[in-house]
Amino acid sequence: MRTRVLGRTGIEVSAYCLGTMMFGQVGNPDHDDCVRIVHRALDAGINFVDTADVYSCGETEEIVGKALRGRRDDVVLATKVNGVMGEGRNRSGSSRRWIIAEVEHSLRRLRTDHIDLYQVHHPDPRTDVEETLSALTDLVRAGKVRAIGCSNLPAAEIAEAHWASERRGLERFRTEQPHYSILNRGVERDVLPVCERYGMGTLVWSPLAGGLLTGRYRGDRPSDGHPARMHWLPRHMTDEHKLDAVERLVPVAEQAGMSLTHMAMAFTVAHPGVTSAIIGPRTAAQLDDLIAGAGVVLGDDVLDRIDEIVPPGTDLGTLDIAYVPPALANPALRRRPSGERAAV
Repeated sequence: MRTRVLGRTGIEVSAYCLGTMMFGQVGNPDHDDCVRIVHRALDAGINFVDTADVYSCGETEEIVGKALRGRRDDVVLATKVNGVMGEGRNRSGSSRRWIIAEVEHSLRRLRTDHIDLYQVHHPDPRTDVEETLSALTDLVRAGKVRAIGCSNLPAAEIAEAHWASERRGLERFRTEQPHYSILNRGVERDVLPVCERYGMGTLVWSPLAGGLLTGRYRGDRPSDGHPARMHWLPRHMTDEHKLDAVERLVPVAEQAGMSLTHMAMAFTVAHPGVTSAIIGPRTAAQLDDLIAGAGVVLGDDVLDRIDEIVPPGTDLGTLDIAYVPPALANPALRRRPSGERAAV
């Protein structure tokens, strides 16, 4: 398993990061089996584990905590805060009130006294970025968090956060966790270059495009994949442009003598702006297949053919669960009041 330094933190991490979203009620409800998968990944050389409080509403963090018992010191442990955790107000978001409270819950579930990388899961337009950074800075100074990061943040907001940190003398985001795969390359235009400019590490999620790049979801036959994918990603999984691209990518992988899965994973870690790609196995068999391709390196000829099918910086449609800026989700935020329009 290859390793890289996580941005300028000096922390060395594996090129594959074990994502745990599929551990728990939404994926694999067998805790003991999930623990075995974590151990199998660690034994294979993966030292980077990513989870989130919101995954199965805390259950996933509890599973990870069980799995790391006795092995915590060898693991770079990352989790996230921001998602809705139960009923009631102020149990989500990036406010100081919630971050300071929720980190304690995550520490308890993870059975640890510190988190190596604490990430803000999604942008929070309601909260001033200095409020969020101030709370995270206090956690670093208290020794509960080693480094802080962001996830799904647009390039402009990443730059704004760095400016705020410099102005106020606050800890700065050391990592970003963006969506990146052969089918969704939009972050190559701005997010990855901005991260490189600020010395940030990146751990990219969904490098297999929600399973489309495993070859199990094809336009000419029914899928045998997990039903949760169709529940979460109905538009993504049935997008004709993406399915057509998959059909064109399959022979590229075959001619290169590798599986589509291995080619897709190797593609993401080939970008100089990517530190680690998050894999999210639900079963040990899936993990074994992913690890088997960890040494694959793509030649320029294969990368050139991929560029011809999905040009650099191009997204073949958005992901259903991708972050949508408020002005795109709410028409009122991109239209002047009718009276003002009439006056003009």
